Formats: sequence, structure tokens, C-alpha cells
Amino acid sequence: MMDTQKNKKALEHGLISGSSAKRKTLVSVNLGNYGSTGTIMREIGAIAEKEGYNCYCAYPISRSIKPPKSNDMIICSLVLRKMAEILSKYTGFRGIWLVFSTWNTLRKIKKHDPTIIHLHNLHNTYINLPMLFRYIKKHNISTIWTLHDCWSFTGRCPHFGMAQCGKWQTGCGDCPYPKESYPQALVDKTAKMWKLKKKWFTGVKDMTIVTPSRWLADLAQESYLHDYPVKVIYNGIDLNVFKPTEGSFRRKYKIENKYIILGVAFSWGAAKGLDVFIELSKRLDEKEYQIVLVGTNDSVDEQLPDNIISVHRTQDQKELAEIYTAADLFVNPTREEVLGLVNIEALACGTPVVTFNSGGSPECIDETCGSVVSCDDIDALENEIIRITKEKPFSQEACLKRAEAFDQDKLFREYVSLYEDRICF
Repeated sequence: MMDTQKNKKALEHGLISGSSAKRKTLVSVNLGNYGSTGTIMREIGAIAEKEGYNCYCAYPISRSIKPPKSNDMIICSLVLRKMAEILSKYTGFRGIWLVFSTWNTLRKIKKHDPTIIHLHNLHNTYINLPMLFRYIKKHNISTIWTLHDCWSFTGRCPHFGMAQCGKWQTGCGDCPYPKESYPQALVDKTAKMWKLKKKWFTGVKDMTIVTPSRWLADLAQESYLHDYPVKVIYNGIDLNVFKPTEGSFRRKYKIENKYIILGVAFSWGAAKGLDVFIELSKRLDEKEYQIVLVGTNDSVDEQLPDNIISVHRTQDQKELAEIYTAADLFVNPTREEVLGLVNIEALACGTPVVTFNSGGSPECIDETCGSVVSCDDIDALENEIIRITKEKPFSQEACLKRAEAFDQDKLFREYVSLYEDRICF
């Protein structure tokens, strides 16, 4: 009986040879076509196209947008998005605006008659959420939702680690998350938004949740999303780019004879452990150690002591690979992390990692290529830095071996396999 049902669904989507049914179609939805989540969306789509899918990406206009492709769907203009953002900021309600833009987008999606809808980041108030999920439920479309943070099951925040808040498990309200933090809300409507999101996001007949770490998967299964199957597919990196790459970084900064302690982030602050590096700069011997932070800006520079080298954000991945390669140890004192691709990039360049036991960051490494210390235990972190740089317990070969598990091509193909499983379910 089950095989008959699978064959029937496969026949409907043209998976059985000789069928005259339509070609498989993937529609992906994200807050943009840029950055980490936009890149993931586009790379998965590229692999799916090679496997015979018609692929369409839906996202709003933004200042950081990459040139759209001919089959992309623009959800709303920059002006409308800004208006929705202002309304959200001052009312505390998100995802209920842009009715016409969403209606128009859903009309386009319906025209393409998708076999699979793949949702990514739905926050940043660029689409009407009840309309989107009502459409999915009405048409019973197989849906994959990749959670890139915790936002899907909280009243507002994408992370609650630093706030040490567990209200998301039973219902939010009296929110400790800072009002000015993303996504901004000057009025606390988290109790109502938690209830609304639970109503919108539950009840989809055929939806699979994907998370990039076991840590986030466990949280999702404790939330109101617990009825959905949850699959872990790690985020990957391009191993053709991130690999041992010799360069002139040490010579440029005249630090040929020092241990380089490297930190990389693209939004430095307490969540990424900026204060930890500042403290380490006071403890580590300047004659032996040099801390280098990548991804900084003028504002961050004002907070840094003179003995930390600051490298502003670079778009040149080869240059970044050269810095990773030059480092003796990559340190990630993150306090809120879903996975931590920077850990993997460092490993792929042959550099071992030490990280706080926070979020999914420890999942990037194993006993062959790095170590984990308790979050905020700076004494333990300092001791590990000294031990690893002096004793060198982790070889370059072991780091490279571990990085192979995060080959993006292999991991993104897991998504296409998941699509096939859902179609044939």
C-alpha cells in the first residue's frame, strides 16, 4: 500500500519514466540572495537544476542584493520593505504587513506550481507570514524549512543564549532581549507574536525542518515545532577556496616569530567574544603572541588596544584563506552560535580551533583538531591557547581531514536527496 502511494506521488511529479507529468519545480524563499543564507539558497538551487529541477528564488530588494537572475521573484521593493520595518519597529508586530506584495508573489509561485517550497530566513518582515503559510497549507505543498537561528520558535529574538531566557518553551512576554537589537521592536509584543507564530507555523501536513547543527535541532524539537521531522544538514564551505594558502601576512605585519591567535567575525561584539580577546591581549605575552582580529571596522577599532592587529572586513576569500593559514590557532569565544563556519574555514586551511562550549560551535571540531572550553571560562581558554601553541597536539593533516566533512557540494546535495524523499513520500 505504501509503495503504491509513493508511486502515485512520484507519477504526479514526473519521477517515473514515461510520465507526461510536469517537471519538478523548486521555489526557495529567503530574506535576500546575498550573505551566508543567500549563498546557501543559490548553491542548493544550482545543484537542484543539474538534477532536473526548475528553480526559482524569491526574496526582497535590498541594498546588498546581488544581480537578480531572470527567473528570480522579487517580493517587494526597498521602499515597501523599509515601511514594513518601521511599522514593525513601532508596533512590535512582524510578518503581518505587505499584503499586496505577498499576494502578488504567491500568484507567481502558484503559476510555477512548485513541487517543493524551501523556506530559509523568514524574518526581517519582507513577507506576510500568515498568507504564506495559509497558501502552503491550502495547496499541501511539500515544504523544507531551514532554520538558520532560533527566530522561528520565539516571540522575537534570533538568539536567547546571552539573555539566558527559556520563555520560548511556554510562551514569551516581558522580553529581556534588547529593544534595539535585531529585529528592533520598541513595543514588547512577544507574548502575542509567540502565539501568532505558533498558529502560523504549525499544522503544515508535509514539512521537514532542517537545522545546521544538532544543538539547534534539539531546541526545535523542544519548541512548538516538535511535531515536524527534524534533519541536521551542516552548512558547508568551498574547499577549493578554503585550503592551505601561503601568503605574506606574517611578513607584512612583521610577526614572523610570534604565535598568531586569530579571531574572525563579521559582526564583532559581546556575542562573538570581542571582550574576551581584549582580556586575552592583557594576559598573553606580547613577545610570543599576536592576536589578529578579522572583520572589524572603525567602531571596533576604537575599542581595541594597540597590541591587537585589526583587519577590516575583506571580500577576498583567498586573502582570508592566507590569514587562516598563517595563524597558529583559531580562537572562537562565541556566546551565541548556530554552527560557526569560521571554525570550519580555519580547519580547511590547516589551523586547529579552540572554542567556547556554546551553541553548535563545538560540533565543528573533534578530538583530532581542536578543543572546547566552558563558555566564559577565560582562564581555561588562556591555558588551552598556551598548551596548543606550545605542544602542537593537532596536525595540519588532521584539521584538513575534519574539514572534509563540511564540503558544501556534498552537504548541499543532501538537500536535493531530501527533496526527492519528500516527493516520493
